[in-house]
Amino acid sequence: MHTSSLQLDPALLTRYDRPGPRYTSYPTAPQFQAGFGEAQLKEAARASNGDPIPRRLSLYVHVPFCESPCFYCGCNRVITRDKSRSEPYLARLYREIALMAPLFDRDREVIQLHFGGGTPNFLTAAQLREVVDTLRSHFHFAESRERDISIELDPRFITPEAVAELAAIGFNRASLGVQDFDPAVQAAVNRIQSIEQTRAVVDACRANGFRSVNIDLIYGLPKQTLDGFGRTLDEVVAIRPDRLAIYSYAHMPHLFRPQRQIEAADLPDAATKLALLRLAIEKLTAAGYVYIGMDHFALPDDDLAQAQARGGLHRNFMGYTTHADSDLIGFGVSAISHIGDSFSQNHRDLPGWQAALDEGRLPVFRGLRLSEDDQLRADLIQTLMCQGEIPVRALERRYAIDFDRYFAGALDKLAPLAEDGLVRREPERIAVTPAGRLLLRNIAMCFDRYLEQPAELATPRFSRAI
Repeated sequence: MHTSSLQLDPALLTRYDRPGPRYTSYPTAPQFQAGFGEAQLKEAARASNGDPIPRRLSLYVHVPFCESPCFYCGCNRVITRDKSRSEPYLARLYREIALMAPLFDRDREVIQLHFGGGTPNFLTAAQLREVVDTLRSHFHFAESRERDISIELDPRFITPEAVAELAAIGFNRASLGVQDFDPAVQAAVNRIQSIEQTRAVVDACRANGFRSVNIDLIYGLPKQTLDGFGRTLDEVVAIRPDRLAIYSYAHMPHLFRPQRQIEAADLPDAATKLALLRLAIEKLTAAGYVYIGMDHFALPDDDLAQAQARGGLHRNFMGYTTHADSDLIGFGVSAISHIGDSFSQNHRDLPGWQAALDEGRLPVFRGLRLSEDDQLRADLIQTLMCQGEIPVRALERRYAIDFDRYFAGALDKLAPLAEDGLVRREPERIAVTPAGRLLLRNIAMCFDRYLEQPAELATPRFSRAI
């Protein structure tokens, strides 16, 4: 992809740099409702067992603890160096697993297990083994090669020896947070991490048979420059992870207290931020990576790139994944589940999550049952985010609609984006142009009926698109 095709003039930058969802789900989490509770979750789980061919399961475990605060972070986490806090958390996690697992037929295979956070390697290898063993005792894990057991790692707090222990437990994928190797940026976000630390963990993953290693970077951080980020990209390319996630920094200090430590004046403006993304696309595609979706890259032989090529890519709360044909069950504080035609989220505060489990209840506090319209739009936005197109004729056949009539309002909103060269109408589909790939969120927003409510756009619940 030539970066000359990714240029946006200043007027376009101004027009499209506005708040919008990242679309890890549709409807997005702010639409979840308190009226969806334990009873509704159980009903959705029972209904999900009814397919003639049982849908597989993806499991997510949230570990909220971190030893050190990173100022950019918007994740649900608890800052502590007190390792004794793990055991009470795990005791309740096991209660949640015991309450949730019987809702699903045992013939439904677990194809994916992911540990996120927080910092999952806050737990010891023995504790992680206990969690995996507990899940194995309650669920039927697939034995196929495509089964993923993955974990997010902080390279500052793990040794190569500990990586070997993870491999012995069954972990075969790892994702490492880096963000930026530039010392000025690291100081500004309170995350000092050397190239050597990072490379040692990647090397240990490979030596112990991990199938894939991902590295996370963030563009738009304070003190970030094109020269500095370029050096970081060069270092990462030299390490050559199988995948990279290049996330846009979302500065929302009104929602995330740690971000108040960041000086807004130190943040790059929209033009510079977009230039950082273009630089990443340029360097990574030149190094042989395939540009996946809006913020991921993968080597051509990685499962993620191959899934996109065959149309099997999926986007959810864990990012891009190859397991589109599975229900997602989330465990732990703030975890989100996507079961059948429903979304549900656990309590986001530790006391609320603990109290529900202490009372013998599933700790869900809000959720949503998708309407037929929600399912149609979710399908459209999912394909847009994963394949860079809207399959007009396929959606007409699948949902028995006249696309132009059904989405008349959305197409009116899309017309200016087409005039600006971000999308192109073809007989069978609406195709996203190279420049449009930088603004997938803006394109998806045209089809988001919840954004038709003025309060949604006025309330700063979403990060800026650029």
